[in-house]
Amino acid sequence: MPRRPPHGDPPIRPTLAMVARSAGVSAPTASKVLNGRADVSAETRARVERALHDLQYSPPTGRSRSEERIVEIVFDDLLNPYSAEVYDGAAEAGLAAGVTVVPRRRADDSDSDWARRLKRSGRHGVVVVTSVLTPQQISRFERVGLPMVVIDAINPPRAEITSIGSTNFTGGLTATQHLLDLGHRRIGHITGPLTLACSVARLHGYRAALENAGLPSTDALVGTGPFTYESGVSFASAWLTGAEPPTAVFAGSDQMAFGVIEAARLHGLRVPDDLSVVGYDDTFAAHTSSPPLTCVHQPLRQMGALAIETLLRIGAGEAVASHHMELATYLQVRASTAAPQSA
Repeated sequence: MPRRPPHGDPPIRPTLAMVARSAGVSAPTASKVLNGRADVSAETRARVERALHDLQYSPPTGRSRSEERIVEIVFDDLLNPYSAEVYDGAAEAGLAAGVTVVPRRRADDSDSDWARRLKRSGRHGVVVVTSVLTPQQISRFERVGLPMVVIDAINPPRAEITSIGSTNFTGGLTATQHLLDLGHRRIGHITGPLTLACSVARLHGYRAALENAGLPSTDALVGTGPFTYESGVSFASAWLTGAEPPTAVFAGSDQMAFGVIEAARLHGLRVPDDLSVVGYDDTFAAHTSSPPLTCVHQPLRQMGALAIETLLRIGAGEAVASHHMELATYLQVRASTAAPQSA
């Protein structure tokens, strides 16, 4: 039954997040059961339905606009599969918790009034995705009392902000080891901006795999730039026209990997016959590319959902288990990698 706080105050209305905790599932899973979705096991469905009954949960009725809880999620770029999947997970978690999650593209980094403006607009918190935040900006959010969670944090993650990421070092190591196991010895790596912890960790994983195999990591085969298709085309084109081109490329995002595949096509090469390509993220576009992309699976939807759930706990004054949380990655092998022809 609804929990009753001390001193005879009115009962606390159960939230779907409370139901999820009681059933030992995520808020998005509880939302699926509540909305009759079929992609939930019978055992999980029974646990959630029991928690719904025990807590006497009822969906919130329409709030007035002034009562609506709104969280903003900020991206450097909205028009890519990575952002779409993170937002999808965040929006589903928000729906489960009765919170509206509003996406926005990052504006001017020099905006000193950003935190105060969000607070005045009635936002209950902000999730910032793959953006560099200055110490001054972080301090302003603390001063106005607006909770913040960062996905793929600045390098290194700061103790005063809570961040969500994945096992990026392991992902970089696994991707490179896969190419080594196929017989590749000249492996290029394109990573994102080195101001981001995720980029640095993937680069370190790449170098560790080469070192373990007794191979040098040369700066000539490492490129850093935005996580974009254009970066992939640019770096791969330069390498493929060089004196000693790589036989494989590990790209730090799916978008970069698609650019590498296009560069190979432009230079008359076939993937994977002439060049193997590994991406990173495993977005919905990865299995529809030509050829389907081998990539490190990053749990983007879960990262978005966990960011919202954590933000709401912080806003409610609850303690969080850790200031930096990492979700597991794994390699998804498809058709864009093969043994080099010379092997």
